[in-house]
Amino acid sequence: MDKQKSNRGFAVMNKTKQAEIASMGGKAAHATGRAHEFSPDEARVAGRKGGEIVSRDRAHMAEIGRKGGQARGRNRATAAAKSNERGENTISALRGG
Repeated sequence: MDKQKSNRGFAVMNKTKQAEIASMGGKAAHATGRAHEFSPDEARVAGRKGGEIVSRDRAHMAEIGRKGGQARGRNRATAAAKSNERGENTISALRGG
């Protein structure tokens, strides 16, 4: 037998009310000294650590590179098509001149 979802809590509140309550929680955490704000150095270390972990997944990185290359090819083809419509030299249009 499936459980019925209860209509209470954040799930039934409108977005404005949710944001208001979340804001109060954040302000309370800062007021009591329990909130943590990253310094630029801490943020840099955390970002580097996350990047190292993501880059271990070689399949994921290959997919990102492939998508980037495909997007670049599409962008170049679009630019060439537009320059041809205007009667411009394709090479100079791709170089931006």
